[in-house]
Amino acid sequence: MHINQSPHFKRSYKKLPSDIRNDFDGKIALFMENPRHPFLRTHKLKGRLEECFSFYLKHGNRVFFEFTSGDVVNLLDVGPHDMYKKRRK
Repeated sequence: MHINQSPHFKRSYKKLPSDIRNDFDGKIALFMENPRHPFLRTHKLKGRLEECFSFYLKHGNRVFFEFTSGDVVNLLDVGPHDMYKKRRK
């Protein structure tokens, strides 16, 4: 699997507390092995973001991403749940 990080994702990642970044670093390895691993609680989003997915991090944070052609994943954002509301505007 190939993972692309959008510029927005990279900026959001840098703003996260170190414990959330560490949680992401561990879970992204699991994600690369199996994006639908039950531990990640990967789920499809609804509404205007229905073509995107998310998986959970600690303290209510999420990783927002999309599957593209083949085995390519674009990481779009990371942060608290309310980031979805910001994406809709």
